[in-house]
Amino acid sequence: MKTLAWLEGDVPLPPPDQAFDDGLLAAGGELTLTRLTEAYSKGIFPWYNEGDPVLWWSPHPRMVLRCADFKTSHSLQKKLRQLARHEQEAGARIQIRLNTAFPQVMQACAEPRLHQNGTWISREIQEAYFQWHKAGRVHSIETWIDGELAGGLYGVSLGRFFFGESMFSRASDASKLALAYLVAYLARHGVAHIDCQQQTRHLASLGAAPLPRAQFLALLEQALRHAAPPWGQGQLLQSGELAPANAKPS
Repeated sequence: MKTLAWLEGDVPLPPPDQAFDDGLLAAGGELTLTRLTEAYSKGIFPWYNEGDPVLWWSPHPRMVLRCADFKTSHSLQKKLRQLARHEQEAGARIQIRLNTAFPQVMQACAEPRLHQNGTWISREIQEAYFQWHKAGRVHSIETWIDGELAGGLYGVSLGRFFFGESMFSRASDASKLALAYLVAYLARHGVAHIDCQQQTRHLASLGAAPLPRAQFLALLEQALRHAAPPWGQGQLLQSGELAPANAKPS
């Protein structure tokens, strides 16, 4: 019979295959950079309500987006074509930027959604991932429209694997534009997969598919043998290149 592991001090996380049917693996511990790096390297992530102990998860199956399978709607393809024609102009209305407003992206992702009373992205989560961002492991991809942050996402990069954490949108397709540019950047640098954690209809519509835990962990193990992309700060182009931002965030 399985029992929930309780973490204290430097006690290692248990193997992912010891998780319960719902994916819950362990509880307790702190969101230190060492613990977070250990967790993500083992295919484990924290997800819990503010005020509760940290809960650690390893779902089976695992929702994963293969970059080559990313789907774009007809309307999104049209916007991407329009964006490509003007993205390098100094006065471009829309820019996709990398790591120029990480705290604002996390705060926007933490705002309660329609029909939701709260958020799992607590102040504790925001502080931990901001520290991880400053250490070069967590990154924000941002859609700017007329100088305003209109949408985006953030996630963790370890080796040649990207773990998507959360998205937000204040304008039509703003988060999808950021995702499309992220996919291009990752593909350019040999990153083939984005972890999406939980199964949702929205993620499936973008091309994500469920993978058995063992298959997911095998992909992750292989990806961790390689160096991560050269993350920096600036403007992303549809080619997957990173250029200096044409304008500073307002």
